[in-house]
Amino acid sequence: MITVNPLEVEDGMFFTAICVELPKTNLLIISNEIGYIMCAALDVDLLSEKLADREVIAGRAVGVRTIDDLLHAPLEKVTHSAKEQYGWEEGMIGKDALIRIS
Repeated sequence: MITVNPLEVEDGMFFTAICVELPKTNLLIISNEIGYIMCAALDVDLLSEKLADREVIAGRAVGVRTIDDLLHAPLEKVTHSAKEQYGWEEGMIGKDALIRIS
């Protein structure tokens, strides 16, 4: 099953929360028009190296099972563009990264 819901991270800061239920795991994404964070299925190295010209703003969290987990988990890896353009860092909490792109 796929669920797509609006998500208010802070007052007036809206994102889209997407959950794709897969066998034995879930694919979790929180996004807006600028960038996104998601579960460990995201290949940050591919985005930062092979697709660097696209300047994707993205971060990955590991071990999350719900959208709430994703909001409160530290980002294990972020793209070069997310670092350079929005000051994202590894270890930053997902919610804090999203606030910087709202």
